[in-house]
Amino acid sequence: MFFFVGLAVVFGCVFGGFIMAGGKMAPIIKAAPVEGFIIVGSAVGAQLIGNSLLIFKGAFGGMARCIKGPKWKPQDYLDLILLVGKLLNVMKKEGAVALEAHVENPDSSGIFGEYPKLAHDHSIVHMICDTLRLVVIAQGNLDAVAVDDVMKNAIKTHHHDEMKFQATLASIAGSLPALGIVACVLGVVKTMGAIDQPPPVLGGLIGGALVGTFLGVFVAYGVFDPLANRLGQIIDEEGQVYKVINEMIVNTLRGHPVPLVIEAARGVISHHNQPGFAEVFDGLRGK
Repeated sequence: MFFFVGLAVVFGCVFGGFIMAGGKMAPIIKAAPVEGFIIVGSAVGAQLIGNSLLIFKGAFGGMARCIKGPKWKPQDYLDLILLVGKLLNVMKKEGAVALEAHVENPDSSGIFGEYPKLAHDHSIVHMICDTLRLVVIAQGNLDAVAVDDVMKNAIKTHHHDEMKFQATLASIAGSLPALGIVACVLGVVKTMGAIDQPPPVLGGLIGGALVGTFLGVFVAYGVFDPLANRLGQIIDEEGQVYKVINEMIVNTLRGHPVPLVIEAARGVISHHNQPGFAEVFDGLRGK
């Protein structure tokens, strides 16, 4: 919603101001298709040269993520704490071996089945199951510091991979003004080939060439740069789910009481998504 509002404001202010100043849209509309094809097409092609197909697809998929907003809502963070908490309760009450059925076959686990949205996210399931599998293998005798290091390295790697998508969008934004100049220069070359034409014709050709510079700067700083910035925010926010898992498991292995474990998990969640302490505590107690 806010994406489209922002886009409308950008276009409205730029072109509305241009029209209010007495400018005519006809030259821009006439030149925009060709100039846009040169600028955006070459920008996309450059990213194909500089990135793998996975990163290229992830970057443009990131544009859809910007429109939709962050994947995880307040209820999802509450569900995640309850999911991990229930698994850890199984370990504390029945022993580490009792976790094996849940971590080896999460698809058939009754606990995972209570939270289908989380259970369908492979990254979350893998982080929970891979870590708790270590607990099962070690019969619960694991150094919490070592587990913390392993999990934080995994979180860091995942975040680094995700930020490659944001960097690609930022790279497109950075290249567009220069490619706009390329389009403008090509327009000037075209104009010089028609130097014997009357001034009205030359004026139209020069105006069309300058549209290239305008589009490059406008699309860069009015569209792609904000998209790259927003995608970075979304990646950072969505990454909090992995920090919640880390805090829940590590603090439990350290032998901390449940209230402290809950507060540690809540503490890594942004305030607008943070579940209340009481609803988490009551949820873990089955109320």
